[in-house]
Amino acid sequence: MPHMDPSHFPPETLMSTLGIRVTEATPERVVAEMEVTPRHHQPFGFLHGGASVALAETVASIGAFLAAPEGHTSFGLEINANHLRPMRSGKVTAVATPLHKGRTTHVWNIEIRDDQSRLVCISRCTLAIVAARGDSR
Repeated sequence: MPHMDPSHFPPETLMSTLGIRVTEATPERVVAEMEVTPRHHQPFGFLHGGASVALAETVASIGAFLAAPEGHTSFGLEINANHLRPMRSGKVTAVATPLHKGRTTHVWNIEIRDDQSRLVCISRCTLAIVAARGDSR
């Protein structure tokens, strides 16, 4: 079963901007943490829903990539999220698990929890599985 070393992620990505740290990455489960600081807040001082969605899509995309056939990659097609609990600070942990792994699409479930294991956000992400290309066209 493939496994991804989190230290191999490029340094200049949204992951580094938001401080997302992947702690586990396999084709069946991806776990990442993110400290909630003022840079993650919406204008009223709480965790921005977009930061939670970025975290959710990150873990789903990594999992789909790892589960994709050799020579293929994953791209987000659709994501939804329910923001269930506000946060001002602390750490959130996202856990992504596959609901469906098809030939051309995957659907992943993502739970984001706070330090007390309370649900902060629940998300579902659909990803396209496509042949990898060496250019950006």
